[in-house]
Amino acid sequence: MSEFGKVAIFGAGLIGGSFALALKSARAVDEVVAFGRTPASLQEALELGLIDRAGINPAHEMGDADLVLIATPVAQMPGIMERIAPYLGPQTIVTDGGSTKCDVVAAARAAFGDKIAQFVPAHPIAGAENSGPSAARHDLYQGKKVVVTPLEENDDETLDRVKRAWALCGADIYELTPEYHDRVFAAVSHLPHLLSFALVHDLAVREDSEMFFTFAASGFRDFTRIAASHPEMWRDICLANRAAILQELERYTQELDELRSALLGNDGERLQQVFSLARQVRREWASDQ
Repeated sequence: MSEFGKVAIFGAGLIGGSFALALKSARAVDEVVAFGRTPASLQEALELGLIDRAGINPAHEMGDADLVLIATPVAQMPGIMERIAPYLGPQTIVTDGGSTKCDVVAAARAAFGDKIAQFVPAHPIAGAENSGPSAARHDLYQGKKVVVTPLEENDDETLDRVKRAWALCGADIYELTPEYHDRVFAAVSHLPHLLSFALVHDLAVREDSEMFFTFAASGFRDFTRIAASHPEMWRDICLANRAAILQELERYTQELDELRSALLGNDGERLQQVFSLARQVRREWASDQ
């Protein structure tokens, strides 16, 4: 017997498909059943060996599932939770791969009610700019961080099962509260994506945009790589965590205002102070990765 007999996945793309592949590679699952928005994506997941079956009706699959992963854009999660809640088996554990947690937890409480103890929120920090089943990799989570944000209703056994699943995928497990998670990731993930999208959009709508992109080189490529990410997913993330992102955007605006003042005042010393500290901290962070 594998550690997880049957795993059901909603969204067999980069996150869900890689989760399935990793568990299969670890020989930790007997069967993976997936649900998706289009038959074409599920067919692709089948052909790539990510899943064993395409699910048709969640009512027929939830009762005997050991683990359910909801790996869709966060705006789709409330509807999925409402669909599956009536059919969860007493031993079925549900987790998610959403990049925001407070909104997901609120949706879970509304949908699962007295079954909320069976839901353990999680966030794998292993995204990429590509999406869909073809982007899935068995080693996506190797050495990557996964943050779980336990609920007060979760017992130790349920929490450990979710942690074990991600550990079998090769991930390093961390714990945060949902609130602290959203504050941290607004600063280090959501804001950078917002800025990257904004820069590319600004250049794209200029009359002479082709000239700018002609001469864009490695610095532009590095800074804007994440602007190739899934627009729908990042729309949902930004709206779901908008309060925390707005706070970080305000802080960043203040930082830009300070740099603007330094430029207006021809203050090279201040520019160098900012650049030097940023360089030092960035190099120290990179050396630890």
